[in-house]
Order: sequence, then structure tokens, then C-alpha cells
Amino acid sequence: MSIFARFQSIEENDKAAVVRKLMENSTPDFDFFYITGLAVLMATFGLLADSPSIVIGSMLIAPVLYPILGVALGLVMSNPSVLGRSTVTLTKSFAIGVGLATIATVLFNESSVATSEVLARTEPSLLYFLVAIVAGAAVSFTLGQPEWSETLPGIAISVALIPPLAVVGIGLATLDIEIVSGSLVLLGLNFAGIVFSAMVTFSLMNLYEKQHIAESTIKKVDERLEREEEAIAAAEEALEEKVNGTGKPVV
Repeated sequence: MSIFARFQSIEENDKAAVVRKLMENSTPDFDFFYITGLAVLMATFGLLADSPSIVIGSMLIAPVLYPILGVALGLVMSNPSVLGRSTVTLTKSFAIGVGLATIATVLFNESSVATSEVLARTEPSLLYFLVAIVAGAAVSFTLGQPEWSETLPGIAISVALIPPLAVVGIGLATLDIEIVSGSLVLLGLNFAGIVFSAMVTFSLMNLYEKQHIAESTIKKVDERLEREEEAIAAAEEALEEKVNGTGKPVV
């Protein structure tokens, strides 16, 4: 069996599941940005403390790999809805991440930010790009193979998207242009490598044929978000009425 035939022989249900998972996990909602923010804060503290274990932990909880793969899927499908949704999620999460890392560094840094963990994210090279290509190929293929899902945490660590994002914020907080530029280049290399290899993998899997799955999933997710917003609004209204009823000021 050729490698091309192996990709195309993946079950149609598994291919559809890949598209659904990417669309569901690329949704620009509170949950996504909340987890991303926590991951960036964790990475920032780990970088400042020069603790590799904390930095690794931040990579495990960060969900930003999904919208990056969503960008690749949108390009393969030539679908503006898929591409635009993933791009918006990614842009907002990066902005939030950089902002939180900057604030955390200003408030909590006690010494020099030039730790070995920080400096390691300011020296981009071709090898990092190659690692991103391999990791992108691995994760995009693994998504279509449910039995290999336990390998995703290891792939997330190898990609290392959150640490350079946090380093950008650290560099901005200290007005260190070299740190900012180096980490931005590394982040760009990782992004480009993942998108490139994911596009190749998704093309081999013929995922461009699943546009209807992507569109229907986006519609369902949007409907869920509308229901959640209505529920939140109702809860806020009930809380306001309860507070007013006790004579306490409304917050």
C-alpha cells in the first residue's frame, strides 16, 4: 500500500470527525480564551522562574494548535468561513496571550528576564521549522486516527507554540527588541511549518470534500453560543433582581 493510498483509505467517519473537532475547538468563545490565557500565564511564570517543567505543563493545556490546523483546513478547502473563523480565534488568542504575558512580567518579575528558558525562545533556526513541519504532519494525521489520540500531548510539547508567545510579552514588558523579534520569528516559523505540513496531510486525506461538514458544524456551534449567551444574560438578570431585592447595590 502506498502512503497516498493510506491517507485516502482513512474512514469517512474519521475524516468527518477531524473536521468537526477542528471547527469545535477553534471557536472564539470564552472557554478557549480562558484556557489560552491560563496557559500563557503558566508559561510566563515558568520562563521567568527558569523552570522547564512549568513551561512544558503550559504546552499541555494550551488549545492554540486547533485554530492553526483550522487555518490549514480553511486553505485546503478554500473556504472563507473556515479560514476566517480560525484566523480570528488565533489572532485574538495571540493578542490576549501577549497582553497577559506583558502584564504578568511587569507585575511579578523579580530579577533579570534573561533566563535560559527565555533565551532559548529567542534563537530561531531552520531546525525549529523542520520540527514544526514534522509535528504538524504528525498531529494532522493523528486526528484522523482515534486510536493514536494519546500521542497528542507529546506532539503539543514538540510544537512549543505558547512559550515563544509568552516571550514576546516578556520582551515587550522589558522593552527588549531582540527578545521580541527573536521570539516572533520563532513563533512564525512554528506557525508556518505546522500549516504547511497540515495542508499537505489534509489534501492527501481529501478533506476538501468535507466542506458541508465544516459549514454545518460552524452553524451548530454558533447556535450553541447563542444559547449560552442567552443563559448568561438570564443568570445576570436573575442575580441583579436578587441583589436588588435584598437592598444591596447592584455590581
